[in-house]
Amino acid sequence: MTVLRPLTASDAPVIRHIYSGAAVTFLGRPAMTGPEAEEYVLRVQEWACADPIEQYILGVDIGGDVVGVVKLGRRPGGHGRVSYILREDCWGRGYATDAVQELVTFAFTTAGLSSLGAKHHPDNPASGRVLTKAGFTRLGTRNGMLEYRLPVHAWRLHHNPT
Repeated sequence: MTVLRPLTASDAPVIRHIYSGAAVTFLGRPAMTGPEAEEYVLRVQEWACADPIEQYILGVDIGGDVVGVVKLGRRPGGHGRVSYILREDCWGRGYATDAVQELVTFAFTTAGLSSLGAKHHPDNPASGRVLTKAGFTRLGTRNGMLEYRLPVHAWRLHHNPT
């Protein structure tokens, strides 16, 4: 079962592992160092205490193992931006799709957003499949990235949020 949960200080080593190897290929950044992972978790915890929260960053927990991170950033006008990263050794198991679907539900119910956007590098088609399975529609290419969108009304057509 996929659970999205806040990051804790003890998650820093696994965050470093998530942001390494092939997982960072299309992020435009090198692998995260240990001190960077510790600082990242501290910043995420600070952002979670903000009022209002502008960016949600949650661990993707599978049976007590954090295998990835999902992010939901607020934009003006009720829009949000979704992104995600998964440990390379966990690819191809449906974890990213499950996590993004959970994040979308959170965005449209708890966070009260009206539409979501996402993007991925064209050389990373697996990311596009995750977005499509989560209900996003591909819009086209912008600044060399493939752009996707999911308005709340399209999501509601296929979901009955509780």
